[in-house]
Amino acid sequence: MEIVHEIVHRRRWTRADRAEGIWPRLTFDVPPGCGAVEVELAVADPAAVIDLGCEGAAGWRGWSGGARRRYAITPDAATPGYLPGEPEAGTWHVVLGLHRVPESGVDCTVTVRTGGSPAVEQDRPAPPVPARPPRRELPAGPGLRWVAADFHAHTLHSDGVLTVPELAALAVEAGLDALAVTDHNTVAHHAELAAVGRRYGIALLPGQEVTTEYGHANAFGDIGWVDFREPAANWVSTVAERGGLLSVNHPLAGDCSWRHPLPVRPPLAEVWHTSWLAPDWGGPVAWWRAWGVDTTPIGGSDWHRDDGTRLGEPVTWVAVAADADGPDLAGAVLDGLRAGRTAVSAHRDAPVLLPVGGELVAIGAPGALVVGDGPRRAVHSDRDTMSPAGTGGQVLCGHDGRVFSLAGVPR
Repeated sequence: MEIVHEIVHRRRWTRADRAEGIWPRLTFDVPPGCGAVEVELAVADPAAVIDLGCEGAAGWRGWSGGARRRYAITPDAATPGYLPGEPEAGTWHVVLGLHRVPESGVDCTVTVRTGGSPAVEQDRPAPPVPARPPRRELPAGPGLRWVAADFHAHTLHSDGVLTVPELAALAVEAGLDALAVTDHNTVAHHAELAAVGRRYGIALLPGQEVTTEYGHANAFGDIGWVDFREPAANWVSTVAERGGLLSVNHPLAGDCSWRHPLPVRPPLAEVWHTSWLAPDWGGPVAWWRAWGVDTTPIGGSDWHRDDGTRLGEPVTWVAVAADADGPDLAGAVLDGLRAGRTAVSAHRDAPVLLPVGGELVAIGAPGALVVGDGPRRAVHSDRDTMSPAGTGGQVLCGHDGRVFSLAGVPR
C-alpha cells in the first residue's frame, strides 16, 4: 500500500495579503512514483470567498475557483476542472485566489496529501440524444449558411451544474448548431468535447473563460491553457499566437465589468450578454460604439444552471461554409468569427439583421430602423434588403430605442 504523506498549511489571510498579491501559492513536493494528489481547503468565515487551483511541477493542472473545497488528481481520473495524469515528481503549488477577504481577515487551512487512493467524482450517465427543433432558414451569401451558436456556457468543470454530455443535450434541445464550453481558468473539459459533440450532433467549441476581478474574456480554440494571472494584454497576444480568438466578456456586468487596460483590442466582444434584460437599455450598444464597432459582436447566455437563463438566449448567427458539418463545423464556426460574419438576436426566432453579400437583410422587423455610423435605414417589410447604414457594425432597433439585433462587418 502506498504511503500517504500529509502537509498542512495554516494561515490567516488579510486584506494586506490580498493587496500584495491576489493569487498566493502554497508549496508542496510530490515524490517519484506518487499515485495521487489530494487537496482540501477549510475556510473559517463563510463570508470569505477563497478560490482554489493547482499548478504541477510540469504546468497548470486545474482550477475550481470558489466552486469546490477539495480536489484530487490521479493517473486515470481527476476532480472536474483538473487534468488527470500521473502526478509528476517535483515541486507543486496549491494556488489560492483571495477573491473576497473580510476586513478582519480569514483563517484558512489547506491540507495536502500525496499518495493513497483518494475518491474522485464518478461520471453521471450520459442523457439520450434529444430531438432537435427545425432549423431556421436564413438568407446567406454564396457558398455560406447561417448556424445558431452560443459562445458562453459552463459545466461541472467550473461552477456549472451539468456534465459536458448533459450540456450538449440541452443545447441540441435548444436548437443550437454550435456551443462554446468556456469553463473558468481551466481546459480540463476540452478532452471531452469532440467525442461528445459527435454523439449529440453539435459542434462543441473548446473555450476558456479567463477570469479575474477586473474582467473576463473567452479564449476560443484548441490552444491550451491561458494564464489568467498574466496581464490581459498577454492574453491577447498569447491567444493570437496560438491561432485562437479572444472575446471581451459581458463588458457591462456589475463587479465583473471589463476594466483591464488593453493596448490592442481583441477581435471579438460579447456585446450581448444574458444580463442585458431590458432591450431599450442602450448601455451595451454605447459600449460597443465607444470600444469600436469594427469589433465583431457575439452573444452569450453564460449558462450555469436552470435559474431562468436559457441556452441560445441570446443567439449568435455565424455564416459558415455551406458544406461544413459534423466534425468540421467547429473549425468553420471559428473561421466565420475570424471573418466577422456574425449577427446576434434575442433568440432563434427573434428579428435578426444579417450581413449578406455587402448588403443587410432585416428579417421579422417591419417598421424598425437600421442604425450605424451613417444615415439610418427604414425597414419596410418582413424581409427587407438594404445597403448598410455606414461602415461599422449595425443595430436593428425600434423607434423607441429597443434593440432587436446586432450585425457584424464581414472582413
